[in-house]
Amino acid sequence: MEQLFKIFRYTTEEAKALEGQKIEAHVHDFEELIIGAKGKISHFIDFEDETVYAPFVSFVTMGKPHLLRPQVHEGECDLWVIRFRSEFMSEVIFKMYGYFHNRANVTLPGDQCFDRLMALCQMMYDETQRPAPGLIVIKQLFMTLLTIINHERPTNIQSDSANSASETYTHFLHILEENFRRNVKISFYAEKLFMSERNLNIVCQEVMQQSAGEIIETRKLNEAKNLLMNSNKTIAEIGFEIGYNEKAYFSKVFKRKTGYTPTAFRKEMKQLIS
Repeated sequence: MEQLFKIFRYTTEEAKALEGQKIEAHVHDFEELIIGAKGKISHFIDFEDETVYAPFVSFVTMGKPHLLRPQVHEGECDLWVIRFRSEFMSEVIFKMYGYFHNRANVTLPGDQCFDRLMALCQMMYDETQRPAPGLIVIKQLFMTLLTIINHERPTNIQSDSANSASETYTHFLHILEENFRRNVKISFYAEKLFMSERNLNIVCQEVMQQSAGEIIETRKLNEAKNLLMNSNKTIAEIGFEIGYNEKAYFSKVFKRKTGYTPTAFRKEMKQLIS
């Protein structure tokens, strides 16, 4: 996806038009948030097939295989689909991974909470239709929407198992958030969790299909993207701030993960935002 942000709506008519059409499982190169006010979805994700009735929120992380089909329920369907690149919301994207890592589909209260979510979606959509959309305005509206979702999200959606990988992964994310700027090894996080590096990697693979090292690196680079977009710090300063003592190594890691050098990434983001 070339745009930083995209939002569109599925109506009853569009859901009916999809009936009988073949939809293949696929992966995205962007993050996707679905806000469902009416109707239902059939959602295959995390190797499970689930039917979710509105009102709900569904979050699909970049690179995760899934298949989603909007469907009419009680004669209606009304869904907002928000697609965005992780760098657009780099300040909060890792928190979203934490919120939804063990359950992609979450049912929310259908009263004023959902009225507010739908109103915010409409406001974001209206902003995108302006001749010169204000990405800062969209970003602030989106931040408000995510804050409401987190506030209303049920707190009892953790895995049933008392010593579950999900619970351990959540603790890992908390420790990571406090320490990702430091130049520390995986063993540091494993020791904080009273487990071996091997077991920490097993947990991360089970929950996110990534190693602990990959998750740590992703968190660092999300912060790097945020600083490249929203500060005037040099490449060396940004690398040092997130635990890379050598500019050349930081640039090498950044390009390997994103396909861009830090300088090229900053230039493209400025062109997209301007």
